Amino acid sequence: MSTPKISQKSPYPVEVTSGSKYFWCACGKSAKQPFCDGSHEGTDFTPLKYQATEDKTLYFCGCKHTAGAPLCDGSHNKL
Repeated sequence: MSTPKISQKSPYPVEVTSGSKYFWCACGKSAKQPFCDGSHEGTDFTPLKYQATEDKTLYFCGCKHTAGAPLCDGSHNKL
């Protein structure tokens, strides 16, 4: 399996809106981090859909190594 590119070693804080869908970049190549811009084309990676259930700030993983994708679980502290 391919290894994702680390886009940053910290999470991305994002204000999400209830009912909205977000597509998290799993490959790390997107120019629109933490979200997908299609840069994964031709790789083994696919974006991960997240649908917000309430308005709040969430912390999307930037290192692409979280076990709780798409949200940060602190894995960047071990890289």
